[in-house]
Amino acid sequence: MASELPNRFLTPGDLVEMFELPSVETVYQWRRKRTGPRGFRVGRHLRFDPTDVRAWVDSRIGEAA
Repeated sequence: MASELPNRFLTPGDLVEMFELPSVETVYQWRRKRTGPRGFRVGRHLRFDPTDVRAWVDSRIGEAA
C-alpha cells in the first residue's frame, strides 16, 4: 500500500486495488465479519475514511509483530 492515501473517501474498489484483493466481495466479507477497516454508508454506497484505513493497517501490523 502506498504511504500516501488519497485525500478523499475511498470506495471498495479502491481497497481492492490498494491491497490487491481478488474482488470487492472480499471487502464486503470483511465488513460482515467486522475484520476490515471501518466503513460507512453514503446512501447505498460504502465509503472508507483514509484515516480509518491507515489505522486499520497499523493495527494489523501491530498484531503481526
